[in-house]
Amino acid sequence: MTTVRRGATALAATAVLLAAGAGAVAPTALAAPSPAPSAPSAPASPAASAPPVTSPAASAPAAPSSPAAPTVPAGLYGTKDPTYDGVWRQSLAFLAQQSTGVEPAAQAVGWLLGQQCANGGFPSFRADTSGPCPDDLPLDTNATAVALHALKGVDSHEEKTDKARQDAVAWLKQVQNEDGGWGYNPGFPSDANSTSLVISALAGTGERPGEFRTATGKSPYDALLTFTLPCTAKPGGGAFAYQPEKDGTLRANGDATAAAVLAGLGKHLLVRGVTPDQKPSCVDTAEPTAERAARNGAAYLAATLVKSGHLDLPPMPGTTAPADQPDVGNTADAVLALAAAGHREAADAGLAWLEKNSAAWAKESGPAAYAQLILAAHTAGGDPRDFGGADLVQQLNATGPEPASTPDTGQEKAEEEQEESGFPVWLLVAVFLVAGIGVGFLLSGRGKRKP
Repeated sequence: MTTVRRGATALAATAVLLAAGAGAVAPTALAAPSPAPSAPSAPASPAASAPPVTSPAASAPAAPSSPAAPTVPAGLYGTKDPTYDGVWRQSLAFLAQQSTGVEPAAQAVGWLLGQQCANGGFPSFRADTSGPCPDDLPLDTNATAVALHALKGVDSHEEKTDKARQDAVAWLKQVQNEDGGWGYNPGFPSDANSTSLVISALAGTGERPGEFRTATGKSPYDALLTFTLPCTAKPGGGAFAYQPEKDGTLRANGDATAAAVLAGLGKHLLVRGVTPDQKPSCVDTAEPTAERAARNGAAYLAATLVKSGHLDLPPMPGTTAPADQPDVGNTADAVLALAAAGHREAADAGLAWLEKNSAAWAKESGPAAYAQLILAAHTAGGDPRDFGGADLVQQLNATGPEPASTPDTGQEKAEEEQEESGFPVWLLVAVFLVAGIGVGFLLSGRGKRKP
C-alpha cells in the first residue's frame, strides 16, 4: 500500500499520458509508501516497475500549470489537497477507526458514498458531486477496493452502503484483466499492489477472491504469482515485484511484498495477529501456490525487520543508487503483514521501531499515515492509544469530523484483555458474586446455631 499516496505519482502519470496523446499505452507505477497503492506512469518510462516512494512529491516531476487545488470539502479527513488521495485517505481512516471501536460521523460516510460513480467505481477524488461522473474521469481500482472494505463496517447510511458495496464488487469484476489481476486504472497492466489490494478487500467483505475468474479461467492469485521472485534470487529472494521491468526482470519491492503477503494468505487490513508463532521460511516449489509465495515474501520482510527494524526507501526510479533512508510507511505495512503471517519476532521489531520513529512522519503525512500505524498496531498487538507515548486514535479523529461515537477506553481495554485471556469478564464477576452469596449463607447458618 502507499501512505501519502500517489499525489505526485498520479499527477506525473497524468502529465505523461496527456503529453503522449491518444497513442499512449500501458502505464507503469510509482507507489508511495504504505497504505497507498501505486500510481501508473507511461509505458516507455524507465520506471516500468518502480517501487514506492515516501511521499508523492519525491517521485513526481514538476506538475504542469493547473487550476488551484480544490477546497477540502466538509466531511473529508485531512486538510491537504485531496485530488489524488481523497477516497484513499477517507477509507483508511474508517478502517483504522473500526479497528478501535470508533464510529465515523454520518457526514464523513456520506462524503465517501458521494464519491462513487453510477457504474460502481470510485475515482481518486471528484470535487463536483452534483451530477454524474464525467465519462473521462479516471476510475481507480485501489480507491474502489479500499472504499469497498471501509464501507462494510460503518453504521450510518446502511441501505446506501450495502448497495455501494454491491456496485463496487460488480465494477471490480468487470474491470478485471485477462491474467486475473488488476491495474491501477481499468485497462492498465496488472500490478502486484493493485491486485493484492483488491484481493484483500474482497476477502475482508466476505467475498471469495479465488472465484473471481476471467473467461480463460485465471484468478487473481494466478496474476499474483507472476510477480514472485524465487528464493534463490539475489538480491530479493522470495519477494514480490511491483511489475516486470521492460526486459521482463523482476525487482524486489517492499511495498508490493507487504501487500502480496496479506493477499496471498487470504487476509485483509483488519485482521488480528495469527497464533501460534511461525518461523519464517522461503521454499521454492515445483507448483507454487499463493500461500507459499506469501510465506516466501514474509520471510524476505522478516529478514530485514529483524536486522534493522525497518524497510529502506527504494532507489529513485531510473537510478540504481542504494536507499539510505528508512521507509516508515512501508515498514508499517510490513509489520501488519508479518503479524498476520504469525511472525511475531519480526513484527515486534518493526513495531518497536515505529513507536520510536514515526511521529514526525505521521504528523506531516496526515490521516492515511495515522491509519496505517493504527492498523499495524491492531494486527501486531500494540496499543494505538499509547504508541510511543502518542494517542494515534485521538490524532486521527482530530483530522476529520467528530466521530459519531467513541468507546470508553477503559471498557475497551478490559474487553481486549478478556479476548486475549479467553475468560469473560462477566463470568468472573458472576463467580465472585455466587461465592459471596455462599459465604453469606454460611455465616448466617453459623449464627443461628449459636446458643
